[in-house]
Amino acid sequence: MNDQETTVDQLKGLVAEFVREREWERYHSPKNLAMSIAIEAAEIMEMFQWLELDAAKQRVNHDPEFRAHLCEELADVTAYVLSLCQQNGIDLAAAMEDKMAKNRRKYPAAAVRGLDYSKPQD
Repeated sequence: MNDQETTVDQLKGLVAEFVREREWERYHSPKNLAMSIAIEAAEIMEMFQWLELDAAKQRVNHDPEFRAHLCEELADVTAYVLSLCQQNGIDLAAAMEDKMAKNRRKYPAAAVRGLDYSKPQD
């Protein structure tokens, strides 16, 4: 599987099969899945907690163990997101398209391009 050839639906199926084989559907309530997403996202945050920007980039791009760990944590977050979508009939691609359209209206490129958000805005 790779990003160029794998659909969101195929990924949802992969996760659903894993869950079904273990009879874990009863644990996959919206609350539990939302909490699991937050917990796994916090594990990603922890990986970068004390790293400066350049050090973080170095670790991701030049430390195979760090990168492998990051990939695992990203996959964990994604699995729970896909499961939440699967369990609740959410079309993730449509949700992404809608959200990006909303973001384009909220943050027009001409108005925000190149802004440095690390500094106070007027």
